[in-house]
Amino acid sequence: MAVGRIDVHFHMIPQFYADMVYAAGSGPAIGRYPDWSPELALEIMDRFNVAVALLSLGQPGVQFCKPDEAKALARRCNDYSAELSAKWPKRFGAFGTVSMWDVRHAVEEVGYCLDTLKFAGLSLFASYDGVFLGDPKFDPVMEALNSRDGVVFIHPGTHPLTKQVQLPWPFFMMEYLFDTTRAVVNLVFGGALERYPRVRFILPHAGGLIPYFSWRLAVSPMIDKRLKQLSTDEVFALFRRFWYDNALSPGAQTWGSLENVASPDQIVFGTDWPFANVNVTAEAMKTYEALDAISPAQRAAIDRGNALRLFPQFA
Repeated sequence: MAVGRIDVHFHMIPQFYADMVYAAGSGPAIGRYPDWSPELALEIMDRFNVAVALLSLGQPGVQFCKPDEAKALARRCNDYSAELSAKWPKRFGAFGTVSMWDVRHAVEEVGYCLDTLKFAGLSLFASYDGVFLGDPKFDPVMEALNSRDGVVFIHPGTHPLTKQVQLPWPFFMMEYLFDTTRAVVNLVFGGALERYPRVRFILPHAGGLIPYFSWRLAVSPMIDKRLKQLSTDEVFALFRRFWYDNALSPGAQTWGSLENVASPDQIVFGTDWPFANVNVTAEAMKTYEALDAISPAQRAAIDRGNALRLFPQFA
């Protein structure tokens, strides 16, 4: 068997967290949380040849509760992640959680996660209460990450307007991809990507819709002079700055777009377990492993080699 994969998109759902979410009348996009425990996570990892999983908190993050409670819950989740990493140091890494109710609290927690706990990076949602990453409101957090050469895993969520869409389909089917896409456009055209060049952003699900309509975005400044006047080459260069995972995006349909936008050494492996349940993960692996467009060398890079450039501690 090949050397094990590094899964950058692997969620944790501590029981204390799920209990608090349910008590607040909230929950994930799929309604109820799937079963989760570190032991079950390790079973899934072994089944799909995942050597290391980078744990990130699932939906809805910590901002379903009041600011002080959210700050405390983020710290509790981070300490829990640290316990798992300490118990299984060769199997679990962690992306830290912060509350963005107050950027001062977020900056403090960035320091705790990256300086004290030595986490692999931070997990941020694409938007918070309708405000997308790249907004100047979040600049202090970006500055804290930039000064530490931080890795940021961006995960989609729901925007307040999402709930006004008159369609019966669960948010994860479409809306999550739109949330990621909006955050990327805001980071690129709002200038945050250039202001904070040392932050490495990982985009889930092959970057939402970015690969598919990248050309349209690249020529948008020609259409509307109110936009930052980036050339097409400059826009595509900024898209290549991002890292892209292949969680829930393993098919030839997506790969055909992604390989024309992403830097080949910045595509990494992800499962999205347990929200992508074991049957979905098995289907994703079958699809991914059968993709003839990816050479064995490319697959080895996606599975492990590329991620080691971000996380050499897991070599």
